[in-house]
Amino acid sequence: MKKRKSIIQCSLLTTCLTLILAGVCFIQSSFWAVAEDEKKKTAQVESLKKIVKPDAEWRKILTPEQYRVVRRQGTERAFTGLYWNNKAKGIYHCVACDLPLFSSDTKYKSGTGWPSYWQPVKKEHVGEKIDRGFFSTRTEVVCNRCEGHLGHVFNDGPRPTGLRYCINSASLKFRKKTETNKTPKKAKPAQK
Repeated sequence: MKKRKSIIQCSLLTTCLTLILAGVCFIQSSFWAVAEDEKKKTAQVESLKKIVKPDAEWRKILTPEQYRVVRRQGTERAFTGLYWNNKAKGIYHCVACDLPLFSSDTKYKSGTGWPSYWQPVKKEHVGEKIDRGFFSTRTEVVCNRCEGHLGHVFNDGPRPTGLRYCINSASLKFRKKTETNKTPKKAKPAQK
């Protein structure tokens, strides 16, 4: 009887120690996963540190047309911008702070006269604001680093997103793809 009781106690002790060890391992792995997530978030925030400049400095950096569009929420006339019909491969950056915004791989012919994309390079690089105009409410698209006006986003784009980021050429700076800065290949959306 004593031998049986001793075996049961030993089994219970082994089970308890195994459960404690498993719990410690689980907590430790959870801790490392949270730490890795925090490290990734910090890296994203570092790349998107806000750029705030006085109005006079923006005027020195930007051309009058760029300033009107980017800092004063202007819109260039359709079919007049530098990039509305650009077919070269590369990345479109914010003209004010150089943040990568859109890729030629997601650019498509929308027929609107402005460069149109179905998604940004990284969702966190562009922000959205409600734009209440005289006759309608639209969704304004801004650079998330410098708050520069880019254009508007609409829900009439092609697959896979169904979005049309309608962007002013004056708010963009194009960098042609070279061997050293290749952009990742993405599936082309079906035209509407």
